[in-house]
Amino acid sequence: MLKFLFSLFLSVCVSSLFAQGMGEGRMALGARIDTLIKYKLPEGSNVGISVYDLTESKTLYAYQADKLSRPASTMKLLTTITALSLPEADEPFRTEVWYKGNIEQDTLRGDLYIIGGFDPEFSEEALDSLVGAVARLPFSVLQGKVYGDVSAKDSLYWGSGWLWDDTPDAFQPYLSPLMLEKGVVTVVATPGVSGDSARLALHPLSSYYTLTNRTQSRTPAAGRFRVSRDWLTNGNNLIVTGNVSSKQMGTVNIYSSQDFFMHTFAERLQARGIAGTFPYAFGEWRADSTAHRVAVYETPVQDVLKQALKESDNLSAEAMLWRVGRQTTGGRHITAKDGLDAICNLIEKLGYDPDRYRLADGCGLSHYDYVSPDLLVAFLRFAYSRTDVFQKLYKALPIAGVDGTLKYRMPRGTRGYGNVHAKTGTYTGISCLAGYLRAANGHLIAFAIMNQNTLSGREARAFQDAVCGAVIGE
Repeated sequence: MLKFLFSLFLSVCVSSLFAQGMGEGRMALGARIDTLIKYKLPEGSNVGISVYDLTESKTLYAYQADKLSRPASTMKLLTTITALSLPEADEPFRTEVWYKGNIEQDTLRGDLYIIGGFDPEFSEEALDSLVGAVARLPFSVLQGKVYGDVSAKDSLYWGSGWLWDDTPDAFQPYLSPLMLEKGVVTVVATPGVSGDSARLALHPLSSYYTLTNRTQSRTPAAGRFRVSRDWLTNGNNLIVTGNVSSKQMGTVNIYSSQDFFMHTFAERLQARGIAGTFPYAFGEWRADSTAHRVAVYETPVQDVLKQALKESDNLSAEAMLWRVGRQTTGGRHITAKDGLDAICNLIEKLGYDPDRYRLADGCGLSHYDYVSPDLLVAFLRFAYSRTDVFQKLYKALPIAGVDGTLKYRMPRGTRGYGNVHAKTGTYTGISCLAGYLRAANGHLIAFAIMNQNTLSGREARAFQDAVCGAVIGE
């Protein structure tokens, strides 16, 4: 009997000490983050934080976790997790070429169609592969038209709340189901003799745009190297200015990406000896008994996901939003709302009220987006609960100190190095970080840190890195 009572006493003591230790651990983490908020949060700013232990299924820390904040590019987490959760998640992005009509001798008596599939990674090489497939057909004259089918999307080429004066920057593309090199031209400048114009190489080459070279080689007085265009009039005359003392590179978006695509496609068909390709037009593809598919180009979803998350590519995220809209509605003609409705449906499925948030786009460029740290963590928790979703998402997230937008943060020697896999979100006044980290005890943690009203991105990033270090622990 005494032996039994002694064993019971030891059991109660051990259990009590274990529970006390766990409580102290949580309190210690809370105290560490509270101290960081008090002393390291950028002056005049605020923050919302949510930290959840996925291994033990419990909240570790919350500070203003339900506070609405602008997510910037952490909005891409909601878009991509929704996209990955759909049954058609693994379907590649497709761009197709078809013709209708008959080939008689060396003439196609009919029309050629290129059907856009929102592929944000469609490159110049991809375009040339489709042009080559057409050129191999047994005709050299087109007695009809070359049509681009962009009917899957409405005519709104920018997302709601996107800033008009962000153009002609490459990060603000003109959205279309047909995108060539993201609707962006890259200019590489190489210096020549001092005072002379620099040599310019452009990619992709196309007569759709023109070029004005106002550079000066090895002339500091010429000012900073800059690539722009006559964007206030929606013009596509590329204007390159400034000093070029060493090799320089700049990028600029092109107005009307669908026209850029079709003009270049038709131009390259003509260069391959096919007459009758101009003028091109836009029209909706409808198959009939004379329809023949010529070629298809596919981009794997994981490639797009990697660009959207590791490189924070806005076009890739928006392409996934429109794809979500098409997959969930099954419609031929969709809008951004169709994709956003699908995200809202998942919000509701996770037990949250979608009316408490504001979703305006799929990439976070919009200043109309408002979500909370709790909601971001809810999506991260959901992704973790679905192995098929989590494996693809985790692989595509930037890794602290290693790659993507976290390559130069939490470097080797810090607690976060290699342990933090997370999405950044940044524009003026906003700095966010949300994703997963591996704590020192081996637990996998989901977290969201949303800094708002901070004009010092450097200070906000330092605060986030310190919070991650505190969560990781010794």
